[in-house]
Amino acid sequence: MYAIVKSGGKQYRVERGQRLLVERLTAEEGASVALEPVLFRSDEVVFDKAGLEKVNVTARVIAHERGAKLRVFKFKPKRGYKRRTGHRQSLTRIEVTELELGGRARTKARGAKTDSAKADATRAGSVTAEGHKAQTATGGGAKRTVKESGAKGKASSAKGKADAKASSAAAAPKRPAGKARASAAKAKAPAKRRESGTGTSKPRAPKAKPGADASKKPTRGRKADEEG
Repeated sequence: MYAIVKSGGKQYRVERGQRLLVERLTAEEGASVALEPVLFRSDEVVFDKAGLEKVNVTARVIAHERGAKLRVFKFKPKRGYKRRTGHRQSLTRIEVTELELGGRARTKARGAKTDSAKADATRAGSVTAEGHKAQTATGGGAKRTVKESGAKGKASSAKGKADAKASSAAAAPKRPAGKARASAAKAKAPAKRRESGTGTSKPRAPKAKPGADASKKPTRGRKADEEG
């Protein structure tokens, strides 16, 4: 007959009278602690939730110990970083005293505790609901007052914005329409004369080469070649 129990996030296979080291427990030396069963094996195998509630695994705390020292060394190459530390895990040595199936008293006690806890929770919930109702009743008028004042403030702010827009529109000078604005801009802009090209200015005459006869007019193009 044996059982598998869970303690400190680990599982252990235990029998009656067996001693083992587990993670540190908060119980004092000599106290009895109940271990959580995961599986029970006797003539039959029990691993369902309803059946495990009847399994009773009790252990006695013998002593609180510390595990063997572990050396931890850290280093980073080419940087001169070296650190060496140690660690000793806190453990508890226990002895399994009871291992049996059929804990009816334990189930009844657990059921009684659950019923009492439910009754306390129901009582606390009713008290909280009554307090909430009273608070809502007393605070209803205040909420209404706050809402009314908020609505009045929004209306006054909207009215102020509208008045400000109207005053700014009246103070601003009126701008002329599109066509009138373009004609006014043309009248104000000074007339620009182009020095070269096909504008109003006359084209420049080509400069005469040094040593050439000034009386002869220069000719260009195919007609000049034919004449030459």
